[in-house]
Amino acid sequence: MPITDAERTLLRDLARQVAEIAAHPRQATQREMWKRHNGLQPGKPMVLVFPEGAWSELLPDDTLAITDPFFRRWEWHLRHLIYRWEHLRDDNVIEPVLKVGQVRTNSGWGLEVGHIASSEARGAWHFDPPIKDPADLAKLRQPHIEVDEEQTRRHFEMTAEVFGAILTVVVKRGAGVDTSLIGHLAGLRGLDQIMVDMCDRPEWVHQAMGFLTEATLRLLDRVEEIGLDLNNGDDYVGSGGVAYTEDLPAPGFDGERVRLRDLWGFAEAQELALVSPAMHEEFVLQYQRRMLDRFGLNCYGCCESLTDKFEIVKKVPRLRRVSVSPWTDLRVAADALQDQIVFSWKPNPAEMVGRGVFDPESVRAQIREMLEITRGCVVEMILKDTHTVRHEPQRLSTWVEIANDLTAVYA
Repeated sequence: MPITDAERTLLRDLARQVAEIAAHPRQATQREMWKRHNGLQPGKPMVLVFPEGAWSELLPDDTLAITDPFFRRWEWHLRHLIYRWEHLRDDNVIEPVLKVGQVRTNSGWGLEVGHIASSEARGAWHFDPPIKDPADLAKLRQPHIEVDEEQTRRHFEMTAEVFGAILTVVVKRGAGVDTSLIGHLAGLRGLDQIMVDMCDRPEWVHQAMGFLTEATLRLLDRVEEIGLDLNNGDDYVGSGGVAYTEDLPAPGFDGERVRLRDLWGFAEAQELALVSPAMHEEFVLQYQRRMLDRFGLNCYGCCESLTDKFEIVKKVPRLRRVSVSPWTDLRVAADALQDQIVFSWKPNPAEMVGRGVFDPESVRAQIREMLEITRGCVVEMILKDTHTVRHEPQRLSTWVEIANDLTAVYA
């Protein structure tokens, strides 16, 4: 559906606001801070907020005006950048660029992962795994990726026609390949069943992980063949970091053809949160390392506790960022990471919900304790997984204000 003249004017007005924000001197300052931070240089702990599920309360759907689905997504994108600037003054950088994602198709694994939905809105779902019998593993197929060049071109031209005179419009070619693997296996076999299989059918698990690994390595070859773009700018990397770095692209980059070695990589193993370090290494990490070895810098971890797993995780090649979840012992993490790996702290998002009442002093006490424990570390604090703020958006603004206040002494 074509947009109206009034909708075009609205979109361009929003784009001009974003261009003005992107031109603010603060953006250049933040870029340099991220480069130092990701280069493991001492400095202010970085502060990030990703509202995620709570965006529906910060920017409700009924606040959007565009009806065409394609441009409605751009409207939301622009409005969320403006909201971030006006209300969430964290260390995110707003660039004068719109990234049009490359349109791809993926043939999948040959078996369809099913989900059993919750009866509750936004409730938890269960896997309905297609591998019911271990022999079903033979039904898996090598996925294949193709690029829809025509659709990608069309999306680019539509975006550039509306915004190109105001913001830079580019096609973004990312790797887009999941190198964690264990999530795929959980979907195909079932999470509970995997736990049983590790004990009852360890060779079967190795067979499955071996297949997934070889197939994923071929997918990585494929995306290099298709073409990649660098992810060392305002890109979201790992489970929440910002990518600015002078350590990428890697030596030997010819200025044109981007290799996986020129990119940030990432893997996690949330499904193994309660699995021993030895089993984590045997059944997952040894396979993940083969893929992460293809990348220039790596991030590891998400919501899982790594308290007793830092020694095996530190075997990841060129490891630069590790997620320290709310369930990880901060002192153990600080001792393991020191100033050699970015300490990517994820405070408990339940604080945004509270026990009926949001408690800023509790937030302040938790951040202060973390900063005391991590003296000498390279720290970032990333508030994410906030599925709700009880329709009180100011809770996020308050969290950022507290974090900025406590980290200001490092500036």
